[in-house]
Amino acid sequence: MRKLEVSELDFDNIKTNLKVFLSKQSEFSDYDFEGSGMAVLLDILAYNTHYLAFNANMLANEMYIDSADVRKNIVSIAKGLGYTPTSPRAALAQIDITVNNVVGGTSSLTMDKGTVFTTTVSGSEYQFVTNEEVVMQPSAGVYKFSNVSIYEGTLASFNYTANTTDPDQKFIIPSADADTTTLTVTIQNSSTDTTTTIYSLATSFQTLSNTSEVYFLQEGEDGKFEVTFGDGVVGKALETGNIVQLQYVVCNREESNGASAFALSGSIDSYSDVTVATVSNAQGGSDEQTKESIKFNAPLQYSAQNRAVTTSDYETKVIELYPNASSVVAWGGEDDETPVYGKVKIAIKPKSGSSLTTATKQSIIASLKTFNVASVKPEIIDAETTALLLTCTVKYNKTKTSLTDETIKSNVTTTITDYNTTNLQKFDSVFRFSKLIGLIDDTDNSIISNTTTVRMRKNFTPVIGTSTAYNIYFRNAIYNPHSGHNSSSGGVIETSGFKIEGNSDTVYFLDDDGAGNIRRYSLVGSVRTYANNTQGTITYSTGAVSINSLNIASVENIRGASSTVIEITTTPEANDIAPVRGQVLDIDIANSTVSVEEDTYEGGSSDAGVGYTTTSSYTNTATTY
Repeated sequence: MRKLEVSELDFDNIKTNLKVFLSKQSEFSDYDFEGSGMAVLLDILAYNTHYLAFNANMLANEMYIDSADVRKNIVSIAKGLGYTPTSPRAALAQIDITVNNVVGGTSSLTMDKGTVFTTTVSGSEYQFVTNEEVVMQPSAGVYKFSNVSIYEGTLASFNYTANTTDPDQKFIIPSADADTTTLTVTIQNSSTDTTTTIYSLATSFQTLSNTSEVYFLQEGEDGKFEVTFGDGVVGKALETGNIVQLQYVVCNREESNGASAFALSGSIDSYSDVTVATVSNAQGGSDEQTKESIKFNAPLQYSAQNRAVTTSDYETKVIELYPNASSVVAWGGEDDETPVYGKVKIAIKPKSGSSLTTATKQSIIASLKTFNVASVKPEIIDAETTALLLTCTVKYNKTKTSLTDETIKSNVTTTITDYNTTNLQKFDSVFRFSKLIGLIDDTDNSIISNTTTVRMRKNFTPVIGTSTAYNIYFRNAIYNPHSGHNSSSGGVIETSGFKIEGNSDTVYFLDDDGAGNIRRYSLVGSVRTYANNTQGTITYSTGAVSINSLNIASVENIRGASSTVIEITTTPEANDIAPVRGQVLDIDIANSTVSVEEDTYEGGSSDAGVGYTTTSSYTNTATTY
């Protein structure tokens, strides 16, 4: 008797196996399986087998964090690794509040938890609230609340009465928009005994005992977070009749990021005449952690065992603590150009805004202290942007398109913008020259070729009125066209203008001489007059530029706009540019140039090249500034 093949998963193959199996039976030796009702039964059997195989495959996938797709399954597996996904986050701002016309002799003022402030972002009004009570004593007669943290959203609360005889009782935060970092869990003894105890979130289980007043947090099946308590062995257990009070901020996630002006709604200790000054704009509002982020970070945290030992441990922890980060990189201070031992440096690029506020940095560092090992100190720095300036000339065949030059130019600009967004703007994103020029060629079928050159630019903010030295690190080799001999026209360094103390009438610039020296000069017409031929040094092989002490009085406007920085631009040695440590590469679309030209070359003509401007592939030829 022929055995039934059961390894097939495809519907048609399953049906064929069933027919072959039945045809070998004596009862069906001359049966027509296609021209009878048996064909319908075989279809049903094949479909049923196919469905069961598909479901078994999906079930197997959902058992492993790498292949799981359903969020509740990913969360459940991550829980087994000791990882809790982050909830939505409320935008956080810091403000100073000065209360005016306070009655003389008042010894202190109290600002209640839940005090409301309002703001407007993009025409929409949002509410910010305090998440703790703040008591202030006046200084020199001024009643000022300093550096008060306010969270976007509404302060909400929900109570449960514990019933230890109910094994299915859950303490769920009712809103999926609750920011769990704002959660306060308070246990009241009973409805008749109003004594309360504030429980803290458990972070380390080694120190917990049966009397530890802690709670645990986990994401539930529907995306809402659930609070759990100890069992009397690890953590103090609840008793029947205890009242569980949950208080938290329900937020609008990232919508209010960037809010900068706030006004008090209501009063503070009966006073409504206040002056509100913004210390740091609102930032940090974000959605809950994505499935992909959970799948990536949960195994990393498990391997770290809730410790921050390696740089990757710090990166994982920062993403957990600050989900508004779009990219994080960490490195040892000993790897810097000027080594600093005993520090781990962390650069964070937020999803919204260009940098983190001081308050946010301090909050993250404070949270990291629990996980630090030995005497290592974390330091959070801003992402260091290296701008890339492109000059792109596109040649196209006019007979193959109905598009105008301007439309092709616009489409090429869009291609460059999309590449910038998709492939750059993160710490580990390398600029791949060949990939970009290929994408430019593929923008339209009529494009024959493109000639693209790349330059690098960094900004530094001078200290006005103080003699200061500056170090700028491109961390990519700089092209040196002069091969070690001096050039009166300068090398590959170009800067924007500035003035120095004691000479307010002269605008100075910097260049290099091709031999490793930075020079300071002024312009008389188009002629450079050098005031200092040893204003600094440049190391072409590493891209390090050191500027000797300058007492800068002011900086010149850049491209007609007011500026507080000095731009320094140069040409890279290689077409591919890699970010190092805290660097982020970003194509400056606004200051890049795209031009489109009709290709007039006719192949095979005896006058080949007449009317056709040939352009070689990209080479690092220094521009004369």
